[in-house]
Amino acid sequence: MNFPQDFVWGVATSSYQIEGATREDGRGESIWDRFSHTPGKVMGMENGDVACDHYHRYEEDIALLKQIGVDSYRFSIAWPRLFPTGEGELNGKGLDFYKRLIEKLLQNGIQPLVTLYHWDLPQKLQDKGGWVNRDTAYRFQEYAATVFRHLGDLVTMWTTHNEPWCASFLGYGKGEHAPGIQDHYAAVQASHHLLLSHGLAVQAFRESGKNGRIGITLNLSAAYPATDDEEDQKAARIWDGYFNRWFLDPVLKGEYPQDMVELYSRYQPLDFIFDGDLETISVPIDFLGINYYSRSVLTAEDPDPILGVGHQKPVLPTTDMGWEVYPEGLYDLLTRIKREYKPIDLYITENGAAYPDELKDGEVEDWDRVDYLKAHFEAAERAIREGVPLKGYYVWSLMDNFEWAYGYSKRFGIVYVDFRTQERTLKKSGKWFASFLANRKRSIDGVYE
Repeated sequence: MNFPQDFVWGVATSSYQIEGATREDGRGESIWDRFSHTPGKVMGMENGDVACDHYHRYEEDIALLKQIGVDSYRFSIAWPRLFPTGEGELNGKGLDFYKRLIEKLLQNGIQPLVTLYHWDLPQKLQDKGGWVNRDTAYRFQEYAATVFRHLGDLVTMWTTHNEPWCASFLGYGKGEHAPGIQDHYAAVQASHHLLLSHGLAVQAFRESGKNGRIGITLNLSAAYPATDDEEDQKAARIWDGYFNRWFLDPVLKGEYPQDMVELYSRYQPLDFIFDGDLETISVPIDFLGINYYSRSVLTAEDPDPILGVGHQKPVLPTTDMGWEVYPEGLYDLLTRIKREYKPIDLYITENGAAYPDELKDGEVEDWDRVDYLKAHFEAAERAIREGVPLKGYYVWSLMDNFEWAYGYSKRFGIVYVDFRTQERTLKKSGKWFASFLANRKRSIDGVYE
């Protein structure tokens, strides 16, 4: 595979999934602390209290990053570690942790890509309504401005939010994620305030005067009709609006898709969208982050009560999450964004797969994951050859971690973690990725030295 010389390769994690130390050095409670300690919310009543103990073992984890040979490491900052209640006085000990982490990365030649929000909203803000409360967007802007002020001389790549679809529709609509609310109208409202807070944070970054680039990370899925039937095609269009266009269009076009506005307005008026909001949401960004895992195949049969669409059961091989392995969907998604939206640099900020990995004789033979990654790398390279401005690729995840409502039952890492001992073991996929990066470096050095 022939990627551009300056193409960025990395791995990704998030704060609540790996850090642990949830009650140390002044960190406040997050909605995921509350949710995971609520019976029936997380498989096995598991939580992120310890997770991968990254808060204490970050130097060991950076050594793994160095061993693998990545250019960049994407991680998130825990808002309640900096502001225990979401606002007010900055917690210096929390800030110091991220300074140490970033400085150690830079010492090892690894560039940080920092996500400001990967779902760990301070619980005190949720007590005031969370993302359903418009005021939370302004608290996020203040938090973001503080981070830029203190870390903006060290970090040159930022994303405001990770997967606002999950934070809103899974957290406030389906109730499968924190804070566990089941109210579709609240989910739509939360999605708007998340996007508004994104725009406000981008404005804060521009006003900070710091050098660097900022964007947002959206989880996107190529939507296909199950058949050529008109009703199935309509179902695919609705799902695409719900999952993709509701977030792509306001950020990159400055408008919500009209078909979805009409659909959502059937339930209650969208009077939480104020004049000027879309101008704020669509302030220019430097890049778009894309998280891709699988496709969606839609049908008019057995529709859900809200959207009126149904899902075809997987017909292809699946990962341990039950998601179809469909690299062609990544190619379709990348070329579609190039075709339908204004030119913008793209980064795959997450792509990977969960498999039921087992450690045997000091090895994890996860060849299915190797095949998955290789096929998706090839799809990305094909898109680049066709003119897609894809600039980087982050594998999810560096290591096995707390997989939200699935607890520790799903393993996405290229590093195996024994959660009892915290011992880390590089899987075959990690060794393959390290070899891939080493071969790439040798090729570049040979051509350009």
